[in-house]
This record gives sequence, structure tokens and C-alpha cells, in this order.
Amino acid sequence: MANYNLQSTIPVLERSLEFFKPHHHELRKRLIKVCLSIVCCTVVAYIFAEQIARIFISPLFNASPLVHKLVYTNLPEAFLAYIKLALLVGVIASLPVALYQLWIFVSPGLKVNEKKLAVMIVFWAFVLFTAGGCFAFFAVLPKMLSYFMSYANEGLEPLPKLGKYLTFVARTILTFGLAFQIPFLMVMAGKTGIVQAGYFRHKRIFFYIAIVFLSFLLTAGDFMATGLLAVPLFLLYEAGIFLSFFFCKKAQ
Repeated sequence: MANYNLQSTIPVLERSLEFFKPHHHELRKRLIKVCLSIVCCTVVAYIFAEQIARIFISPLFNASPLVHKLVYTNLPEAFLAYIKLALLVGVIASLPVALYQLWIFVSPGLKVNEKKLAVMIVFWAFVLFTAGGCFAFFAVLPKMLSYFMSYANEGLEPLPKLGKYLTFVARTILTFGLAFQIPFLMVMAGKTGIVQAGYFRHKRIFFYIAIVFLSFLLTAGDFMATGLLAVPLFLLYEAGIFLSFFFCKKAQ
């Protein structure tokens, strides 16, 4: 009986593989193009890695007159720091190519209204991520660095390491970029019917606690950074409540 079931299942699997074979080749071709774009952008970014690093380091130099250079204590640290920075910039720079390849792959199977929804999701997700990254770099980082550098004096000289500082800046920008997706996700949850319009308003206190806990984890336990991340998240959450109520009411 078991052999009979196995023999009857094999032809079905073979037909399924034959059906998905064109899609498999198409997906592989799109992934290869995305990987090539990441490699090319990373190589170009590494060529200008020193100039890019200066842009990232400028807020630190502006935060304290006592800091005019960074150090590295391991011989390959500077090289690895530039590699990571170039890879990060390469991934971000190749994001339009990745989104375009994804769109070319999935668009033939979408209806007209689904295509409009997909374009809206990608557009607003990209805009909010960019806004969050710019807010982190131009508003949050200067205040955080000024606070951290306030402990420095003539008897206490700060010696920030290149690798750890660039990691700190990249983590802060990515954290705020992802955090700015909160209103968008709340609106989409309401419009798709996953939750009711008043759910986020009634559960506000629990989400506030979750935001504080998440901010504490994302900032590696730094209380100053936790506050600077949690406060904008509270405002974004309230904006998400208003927008979800507005759009859900409009849809009804």
C-alpha cells in the first residue's frame, strides 16, 4: 500500500516541478542580477569608503572639540570597518535594482488593484525608511553624541574606535529607519482587516511597554539612546492610531 502511494505521488511531484521550472529559472536570473548590483555598488562604495566614513564621522567631531580623530587597536580593524561600511552602502544603493527585479518577477501574476497596492506599499515603505534614517543622522545622532561627549574633559580623553563607532552609527540609522515603518504597518493592518480600527487605541499601554523594551534592546541597554528612540516611537504610534482610524473610516 505504501509503495502504491509513493508511486502515485511521484508523477504529481514531477508535474509540479515541471510547472515551477520556468519560475525557478526566472527567479534565479533575478537573484543573480540583484547580487551583481550589490557587488558593483559595494565595489564603488569601497573606492569612496574614506569619503563616506568622513561623512559618518563628522557628527562626532562636531559633538566635542576634544575629539579630532578616531583610533583602531587591531591591525585589520580599519580595513574590515571600511568593508562593512561599503557593503552597507552597497546594499542600500542597490535597493532600487532589487525592488525593480522583484517587481518584474511578481507583476505578471498580479491584478491591476494588486499592482497599485504593491506600488503604494513599496513607495511608502521606502519613503518612511529614508525619513527615519535622515531623522536619526541629522537629529538624533548629534544629540546622542553631544551627551556622550559631555563626560569628556582635559583629564578624561575619549578615544573612540573606528569600527565600533561606524557600527554604532549604522545600527542607529537602521533602527530608526525600521521604526518609522510603524504607522504604515498599523494602517495596513487596519485596511486588510487583521485588526479593528480601535484595537491599537485600546491596547496603547501594552504597546508602550513593548516599545520601551524594544528600544532598550535595540540600543544595547543605553538609557539615553533608549529615551531618544522611545519618544519618537510613541509619537509614531499615536500617528499610526490616527491614520489607521482615518483610512479605515474612509474605506468604510
